[in-house]
Amino acid sequence: MESDSNQEEIAVPDRTPPKYLTTLAQFAAGTQLSDISEAARTRARWVIADSIPVMAAGMQEPEMKAFVTRQLASAAPGNAWVIGAGKRAGLLDAALLNGTAGTWLELDEGNLFAKGHPGIQVVPAAVALAQESGCSGRELVRAVALGYEVSARITRAAQMRLAFHPHGTYGVIGAAIAAAVLKRFNAAQMLELLNCASTMGMATSRQTLLDGATVRNIFTGHSGFMGLTASRLVECGFTGEIDSVGNVYGKGVYSDKFDPDLAVAGLGTDWLITQSYFKLHPIGRYGHSAVDALEDLLAKVPGGRLPIDAIERIEVRAYMLAASLAGKNIVSSFGARFSVPFALASILYHGRSGLKSFDDAAVANREVQALVQRVDLQEDKAFTARFPTEQPVTVRIVMRDGTAHEGNCVITKGEAAKPHTEAELTGKFFELGEPVWGRPVTQKLYDGLMKLEGIADFRVFADGFSL
Repeated sequence: MESDSNQEEIAVPDRTPPKYLTTLAQFAAGTQLSDISEAARTRARWVIADSIPVMAAGMQEPEMKAFVTRQLASAAPGNAWVIGAGKRAGLLDAALLNGTAGTWLELDEGNLFAKGHPGIQVVPAAVALAQESGCSGRELVRAVALGYEVSARITRAAQMRLAFHPHGTYGVIGAAIAAAVLKRFNAAQMLELLNCASTMGMATSRQTLLDGATVRNIFTGHSGFMGLTASRLVECGFTGEIDSVGNVYGKGVYSDKFDPDLAVAGLGTDWLITQSYFKLHPIGRYGHSAVDALEDLLAKVPGGRLPIDAIERIEVRAYMLAASLAGKNIVSSFGARFSVPFALASILYHGRSGLKSFDDAAVANREVQALVQRVDLQEDKAFTARFPTEQPVTVRIVMRDGTAHEGNCVITKGEAAKPHTEAELTGKFFELGEPVWGRPVTQKLYDGLMKLEGIADFRVFADGFSL
């Protein structure tokens, strides 16, 4: 028998976490509200305020009403809003339901540099936990800002495969960090949380958008539910990999390429949340660029309208992601939100881009559907090369008499470089909130959220509303 000294030594894996990951953990645990720039704090407050009526409006969809009834029938009681349902639930169920409702109407905040929609994946979890814990409004703003920032930086540093839908992936990390901030995790706990939460995302499919599959909306609900669960697991002693973020986002799960230096570049000074956008059109973000080009075109037309029956064809040239929304076989309201041809046709017919331009009646409208078939949408590779810094689209409408009209978009409205006004965002808040809560409640809620940092106990504030 050979002696032990002759046996091959077993390699012990290095348990030292990578520097970028410890840097992110220390940042999430140690950054105070006063360390966050005024612009980032203001943006975080608006992300919270914008998300709440968006969730309430989405909760009115029949599928969501049925989901609420079935989910709460067997759920434990709790004090967190089920926003738009007038009910309360435990924080996990509330985060699940509110997150799912929040993407139904395609009006939630997003971020091109984060390659998705961080806010609606972070806010439902943070708000539910704030109601349970009774934290201050300042703590809630801090939690949302940090959960948003860390998760957005991770996805920015990755080259995620286009086949994945970004909802339900990095959003789990954002919701987990927000929860951990409210629970006052230290840096060691934050590090463990990053390694647990990053492997708890979904294998999401971007094809759900193109097929108009509403299962896609659960992805954001999953982020809130699993983010809160991840924080609970760490409290119970669960552990993650040494570098789960690098493995999941750089070694073939979501992506083959991950740049750890980019994840921490400008950390604490360059806030990605300040580069986010808000949406006024209830459609997929890339479609907004085409709508902006159409609005530019119509602004040059006397009266701002064109006779539908006089349109020969609509030629659209766009960057790749906008050009991918080319579906013409539109059979549902949800599917209509991810079709540039439908968006342009319906807005031309209705004269505006509100919710009614994408409801079931609009989908059933034969004149709209006929105009959809006259749209030619193609990628312009030169436009794709300019994305995401610019989002160029041209729309050219050729009339039957041979005349033509053209409009352009370079920077989509709502981006940091071309922001919506506060009046426009306030108008959106009331337009979505009043049909659900009535004017007095909507006004009271708006006034409170605009002064969120002054709320001493968010639970007491929330108990003043039945949303």
